[in-house]
Formats: sequence, C-alpha cells, structure tokens
Amino acid sequence: MTSESPGRIVLLTASHRVAPGLLSWPAWQALRSADRVLCPDEHHPQLPYLREAGVAVERLRPTAEELVEACAGGRTVLLLPSGEGDRALTDGLARLAGSGRFSMPDLELLPGSYDLPGARLLDLVQIMDRIRRECPWSSKQTHEALVRYGVEEAYELVEAIEDGDREALREELGDVLLQVVFHARIAEEHPEEPFSVDDVAGTLVEKLIHRHPHVFGDDTAETPEEVKAHWLRTKAVEKQRESVTDGVPLGQPGLALAAKLGGRVRTAGLDVALPAGEDIGYELLALAVRAEAAGIDPEAALRAAARTYRDAIRAAEGVPA
Repeated sequence: MTSESPGRIVLLTASHRVAPGLLSWPAWQALRSADRVLCPDEHHPQLPYLREAGVAVERLRPTAEELVEACAGGRTVLLLPSGEGDRALTDGLARLAGSGRFSMPDLELLPGSYDLPGARLLDLVQIMDRIRRECPWSSKQTHEALVRYGVEEAYELVEAIEDGDREALREELGDVLLQVVFHARIAEEHPEEPFSVDDVAGTLVEKLIHRHPHVFGDDTAETPEEVKAHWLRTKAVEKQRESVTDGVPLGQPGLALAAKLGGRVRTAGLDVALPAGEDIGYELLALAVRAEAAGIDPEAALRAAARTYRDAIRAAEGVPA
C-alpha cells in the first residue's frame, strides 16, 4: 500500500494524576483539528469532557492496518490510548513500518497533561488506602503499634545520611514517609476526632508560611541566625509556653535530650547551673551541654566514635570493616 500523503497519527496521553479535562492548549488544538478522534475505551476519563467541548469521538479499537489506512490522503487521526491493547497497536505499527510495504503516516506522541511536582504522592495515598482496607496485617495496626517502626525508620534514615549512601537515603526517606501516610490513614478512622493526610499537609503548610514571614510576608532575614530568631519568636507566640523546656520530648535519646535542654537555656539567656552529682549521668549531661554550646551534635559525635570503635573491634577479630 502506498500513498503520496500518508497523513499523521497522534497518540494523546494524559496523566491520571491530573483532573480529566485539564488538557494543554496544544492537546485541545489537536483534538479540534483532527479528522477523526478514536478511543477504544468507553470508560476513558476524558470522554465526558470531550463531549462537553463538542469533540466527536469514535469508540473504536483499530488495528495497525486500519489506523494507517484511516490516515491515507493526508488525514490526521488522533487516538486516546486506553492502556489495554495499546502495546499490540504500537507493535503492529512497527511491523508495518519494517515491512517496507506501507507508506507510514507520521507518528506523534502528544502529552496532554503532565504530572506536577509531588504528584506521585497521590499514588502513595491511594495505595495506602487500599492496603489499609484489604491487608490483614495493615488493617489491624494502631498508632501505638506503629511507634517502634517509626523510631527504627528514623534511625535508619540517620544511618543512611551519615554513611553518605544516596541510594539508601532515597529508600529510607520513603520508609519515613510511609509512616506519616500510614498514621494519617489510621487517623481517618477515629470516631470523634478524625483527620486525613490532607489535614496533616494543610497544617504543615500553614505552619511553614506563618513561620517564614521573611519569605511569605514583609519581614526580612539575611542570615541563618536571623531566620532562627524569627522562628523562635513565632513559636513562642504560637505555643504560649510557660517554660523554655515546654515542647522538649523527654523520650528522645539521653544525649540529644541534654543538648536540647542546654540549647534552650543558652538561647533564652538563662543562668542555670548544671546539677552536680557523683553519677556518670551528670558527667554525660555536662559533656552534652558543652558540645551543644560548641555547635556539635553530641549524639552524632558519639555515633561517629562508636563506629570507629566498631571498626577497631572488627579489626581485632580479623573481620573486614
């Protein structure tokens, strides 16, 4: 089969993470100018919006030969892929092109919409919702039961950062994010005070905007120190705390807790003597406060020393580090 004007095939794709009907201007132009618009899927999410816009759509699943023939004479045929059987069609077009017996139309892949940054988070929320409903283990979990996993994942994230392992970092960030989404999904089921992952994100957005007046408001901050001062002032107004120790989680590791308390005292300009005692805990407290004042994270410093100690142990055992 030969033709002087083989025409054009346009495959119009659209992201399922963008609301149907929100197509780009080139996509709408292609839909209105095409000689024929074909869609093999009668449940395609774009169909109601195309009908509303006056675009005539034929519900056909053409073979490769039929599609090439429909383009003969310089016609343009636009196809809305269905996701099912599309591979067979594209493979068929490739076979026809390779046979040399057909004058093939131009083939254009036209994205009608694109994923926005963060769009894959929508997939995560949907997947988590289904797992919560259908998985025998996940459906039984509670906030309390998941606590230890959250702690473990946070430490594994820290390890990936300290190791400089980019692949592990990406994975561990995902595991931490899973904990957030999982807890938010469980929270939806609370009988009296439910909230969703959208509520979590909305609260965070409001907090970030409110605590960054130098970005979203009229305040100015030229240095990290000025930003931190803004942050602390805003938090003080928000929380209306009675003590600088309010909001410091007592369940965190001991060195981190000591350093946090020392930092609160130093920032507030309070003159508070360190408690004295014979117990080694008081010595560790003094070391942690001293490290914080010097800009050193005592937890990270101790982990680094412990890693060196671990390597020395393995060397003594003749085990590769």
